[in-house]
Amino acid sequence: MNSEPALLATDKEITSDAILNALEMAVVIVGRGDRIEYANSAGEQMFGASLPQLSGHSLTEFVPGDSPIFSLISQARERGFSVTEYGLTLSSPRLQKHFVNVQASYLPESPDRIILTFFERSIAEKIDRQLTQRSSVRSVTAMAAMLAHEVKNPLSGIRGAAQLLEQAADSEDQKLTRLICDETDRICALVDRMEVFSDNRPLEREAINIHEVLGHVSRLAKAGFARGIRIVERYDPSLPAVLGHRDQLIQIFLNLIKNAAEAVSDSHGEITLTTAYRHGIRFAVPGASERTHLPLVISVQDNGPGIPMELQDNLFDPFVTSKPRGTGLGLALVAKMVGDHGGVIEFDTDNGGTIFRVMLPMTETADDRTRLRERQGNMSQ
Repeated sequence: MNSEPALLATDKEITSDAILNALEMAVVIVGRGDRIEYANSAGEQMFGASLPQLSGHSLTEFVPGDSPIFSLISQARERGFSVTEYGLTLSSPRLQKHFVNVQASYLPESPDRIILTFFERSIAEKIDRQLTQRSSVRSVTAMAAMLAHEVKNPLSGIRGAAQLLEQAADSEDQKLTRLICDETDRICALVDRMEVFSDNRPLEREAINIHEVLGHVSRLAKAGFARGIRIVERYDPSLPAVLGHRDQLIQIFLNLIKNAAEAVSDSHGEITLTTAYRHGIRFAVPGASERTHLPLVISVQDNGPGIPMELQDNLFDPFVTSKPRGTGLGLALVAKMVGDHGGVIEFDTDNGGTIFRVMLPMTETADDRTRLRERQGNMSQ
């Protein structure tokens, strides 16, 4: 009994410095004039100097003045919430080369101070892996155009010839001509699915209530392929509208939920749909002239056995599948449609299940910015 007060007393002796110094990520606080006021142990190691050597010096003495870090600091101060930049390279005569993600966090109680948190490249690599699938989609686009011309046209001739033979064939031979027709139809259907990848028309987007989309998809799933599987919906009702295309958003989440339903058992299967807002999530998206703000995160999680290790690195590539009768085009198409929205898709998986996260842009208005700034202030209290 006497040991508990001693433990509590020991807990009280733990300082904020001790906690920050135990973190693997570098934490640096800058104040007015972007002068360094604090750095934890990882921050000292990153900048190659002790806190007394760093304190009071401008960040420009350690980081090049044209670094995107300074833009992040300005955005955090002006907008009043945290901003994140993925995949930055930090390099200067006083710094070793670091490939990091950087988060600039706004302090409502001290607006001049910004907390910079540097995450090493492991997270950036994970996001980059999801972005690289777009090169595979481009290869399928070229293949689809070739197949449409070189395969579908001859197949239509083969099918026509089989139908002519069928008219004069006996019952046994008619089975063979019917087999030819069925197989040519199946191949044509596969080519038609691939032709979707070659549609490069600009996407017409508008403000979409993502919860209405998810509600519609959930009803379709419960009435069909997910009958008997528990679907849990955890939505943030204050989420702004998605800047998107309604039909494509339905297709994206219908495919993801269908995959989740196929991964779980009917008796104990559970799929969880979640929406959330992440302040300041920004990515370099191909085709965009600047970093894209992707704060809306929609997650589809299942409690299945997880994705096999051998498939994980190429999961969004076309023709990659673990299903005996699958074509491997479903997730590749999902990735293309998410990319057409200027978004990003990622996943985590283990033997306890898989979660797919789709990050999308929102329709940003002045009212949205005001409301989100107030919300950030409330969260920090």
